[in-house]
Amino acid sequence: MARSLNKVMLIGNLGADPEVRSTANGTRVANLSVATSRQWNNPAGERQEKTEWHRIVAWNNRVSKLADFVEKYLKKGDRVYVEGRIEYRTWEDREGNTRYSTEINARELIPLSSRGGPGGAEAEAQAPAPARAAQAVAAESKSQSYEDFPEALDEEDDDLPF
Repeated sequence: MARSLNKVMLIGNLGADPEVRSTANGTRVANLSVATSRQWNNPAGERQEKTEWHRIVAWNNRVSKLADFVEKYLKKGDRVYVEGRIEYRTWEDREGNTRYSTEINARELIPLSSRGGPGGAEAEAQAPAPARAAQAVAAESKSQSYEDFPEALDEEDDDLPF
C-alpha cells in the first residue's frame, strides 16, 4: 500500500486576535490568520519582501483543547509555530457563488512570543501535553548553538563521500 504525507509547518505572526466559536454540536473551533514573510534581493540588488497569509483552524477534540488554548494565550502580533495539514474546501455562499478556501488544520500550536502570558509557567502548565513537549524540545534546542559544537562548523571533513 502506498503512503502519502500532508504536513505543513509554519512559523509566523498572528495578524489579528483569534476568533473562537462553538459549532452547532458544541465543539469549539478557533480561526487564526498567520503571516509568514520571505525576503530576497532582486537582480538590481534591491531588497524585496513578500508576505503570505495563512488561514489556520484549531479544534478542540478528545486529545487536545487547541481552540481553548488559542483563546486563552494568543493575540494579534504573537509569534507562533503551527503544525498541521493543508485542506481545500469548496462551498456555495448565500448568493449561490462557488467559494474556495485553503486552510491549515492545526494539530499542534506553540506560542513563540516572549511576552508574559504564552511563554510563562502558567501557560506551560495548562498547555496540552503535545504543546508542553514541543516547548521543552524548543527550549532545549535554543540552549544549544554551534558554539557548543565547534566541529559542526569545520569546513574540512575527510569523512564526507564527495
